[in-house]
Amino acid sequence: MIGIHHRLFGFVSLLVVVLGCFAASNSFAAQTIRVGVLKFGTVNWELDTIKHHRLDEKHGVNVEVRFFAGEDATNVAMMAGDVDIIVSDWLWVSRQRASGEDLTFVPYSSSVGALMVRDGSPIESLSDLKGKKVGVAGGPLDKSWLLLQGLAKQQLSLDLAAQNEIIYGAPPLLAEKAQQGEIDAVLNFWNYCARLEAKGFHRLIGTSDAAKALGAAGTTSAIGYIFHEKWADAHPEAIAGFIKASRDAKALLGDSDQEWQRLAPVIKAEGRELDVLRDRYREGIPARTIDAEQGDAEKLYAVLAKLGGERLVGPGKALTPGTFWKED
Repeated sequence: MIGIHHRLFGFVSLLVVVLGCFAASNSFAAQTIRVGVLKFGTVNWELDTIKHHRLDEKHGVNVEVRFFAGEDATNVAMMAGDVDIIVSDWLWVSRQRASGEDLTFVPYSSSVGALMVRDGSPIESLSDLKGKKVGVAGGPLDKSWLLLQGLAKQQLSLDLAAQNEIIYGAPPLLAEKAQQGEIDAVLNFWNYCARLEAKGFHRLIGTSDAAKALGAAGTTSAIGYIFHEKWADAHPEAIAGFIKASRDAKALLGDSDQEWQRLAPVIKAEGRELDVLRDRYREGIPARTIDAEQGDAEKLYAVLAKLGGERLVGPGKALTPGTFWKED
């Protein structure tokens, strides 16, 4: 009997050692990927999902989230090599590539802003905007604002910037002014639009609608994960693991209402507001091929280059090759 106990103890000890070595091996193999994001940005919802469900570990990587106060700070961190991945738009990537950088883009979301008006507003179309007070988030070179102006000029011969009182400001401030009735309409980022939608506002026109009217064949991703091509080539398993973890998180957020309830404290929303944010987020989950995304980006680049000029797109006359990263 004693011999049996000794053999059993030996087996258990060996098993513990083997499992410990396996865990250590996995830990050693998992590469840390430093992702730089805005502290209160919507990308955190996906990253929180990845970390909570250990989806990064599932795919052999360790996602380390680093928070920044603004988009400029994340861009600087990326160029300085302080982070491996950030989130921005393909227009910025194209401009950087035209200047000799090797940044590249993987679609993250096609959720974009919209022009919002209060329910019951007499403004029922773009033509009704003439002479109104319009809030615009993002400044005069905001891509959504330029597309909206382009559409108004093309379809109505209406110069929105010249024929209205335009108020540029931060997204939360403009959302508040809209609720207080200080502006007649507001063009805001998608998540602020969703919150307004839950508080008695509706979309007059979405940026994606304007983009399609100006030549896009489908809903184009506005922002994506950005990284250096050389880094991705040197760490193929790491970038592949990260993209797989991102897709798993999107699938979970796309299917599970319970996951949104878990995220409610992070999102700082509940009830109808949380439901609208959930639905608008799901609408923006990319579902098209990279070739389709790139084709529409090329069309929209030409439109934006005409509307925003070199101040927006830089010296490039077309979308720079390699802007969209194509997986092997």
